[in-house]
Amino acid sequence: MQNKLRYFSLFYFFYYAALGAYTPYIGRWVDSLGFSGYVVGTMLGLWYGTRIIGPPLWNSWIERSKYPGYWFVIGTLLTLLFFAGFTLTKTTTQLFIVMGLFGFFYNAVMPQFEAMTLEALGKDTHQYGRIRVWGSVGFLIVAASYGKLLDYFGNATFPWLSLPLFIATLFAAWPHRFDPAPVIEKAGVKFIELWRRKGVRHFLFVVLLAQLGFGAFYVFYTLHLQANGHDGAHIGMLWGTGVLIEIAMFWQAPKLISRFGAYRLMIFCLLITSARWAVTAFYADNFGIMLLAQSTHAFGFAVFHACCMYSMGRLFPGHLAKAGQSLMYGFSSGIGGVLGAVLASWMWDIGKGQAAFLASAAVSLMACALFVSRKENSATVRE
Repeated sequence: MQNKLRYFSLFYFFYYAALGAYTPYIGRWVDSLGFSGYVVGTMLGLWYGTRIIGPPLWNSWIERSKYPGYWFVIGTLLTLLFFAGFTLTKTTTQLFIVMGLFGFFYNAVMPQFEAMTLEALGKDTHQYGRIRVWGSVGFLIVAASYGKLLDYFGNATFPWLSLPLFIATLFAAWPHRFDPAPVIEKAGVKFIELWRRKGVRHFLFVVLLAQLGFGAFYVFYTLHLQANGHDGAHIGMLWGTGVLIEIAMFWQAPKLISRFGAYRLMIFCLLITSARWAVTAFYADNFGIMLLAQSTHAFGFAVFHACCMYSMGRLFPGHLAKAGQSLMYGFSSGIGGVLGAVLASWMWDIGKGQAAFLASAAVSLMACALFVSRKENSATVRE
């Protein structure tokens, strides 16, 4: 059993290692090609858009198959092939097409793999964290080192430097070609049933705004630091710091929720995130201050995410849990991600990084104001 689970850890490692190259540095590569902030933002918007449509479409295809493991390998192969397409792109249209196809398959295969992982664990779901943490380790190693590599080899080498990670991901997928199909539960929960539940709509708009506020960070953080004089080594160190402290805080989040309560923690997380974006807007040239600002990622992402999961258990109890998770994912990572990329690219073209991060600070503050404006949020999260 343990040997089999190592194969799951291996896939998580390389999948998120590839993401550690893609997320922080694809904007730097596109910018080096001479494209505008609008193009960078639109590409990331397409990325988040495929998070909405990719998983359900892919699932509708593979659930009819007797060999879902083979489809998983095929999806990983197509991810590799379409990412390789970036080595041939020369126009805006080509970039958008390749991004759409690459993002579709890359975002489609992970939910399937998550289900396969849980199926393999059976009753030992408590071991999931030990397997999934290797994904964070992979992201951390690559995000922290790729900036220096691009400084040495040049921005133009980004697709070529990243391709080995996607090849390794394909090899890590191969042992799972015979994995059985996960059991699909037919919950029969309708969207309107979830939407009408008390406190749900306001909570979803809070998480949407919270994710929207991260738009400038995910799209332009690397470019903003680069414009303020930081080299690849410093940029990689800042990305790595955020991920490392995020991993550490995930272990402490349950204790913090027990002590302070999810309601007060969510308010604090949104306020400190707003302050983080404001500091990033004005003091991006100071490495020490940026390092301190990145350390707040522990609250802005890790603790806030844990509080959201805690709150989801009260908003969507029992058989509503899975459908509720999908709904929140669609609002936050899906719609919030797309709108965040659009807003960030618009503000970047107006006033570069300072304008983009000030807009993010304002959005995070709006999320906090919306959250505290409804009494049912307080009652639900404190319950």
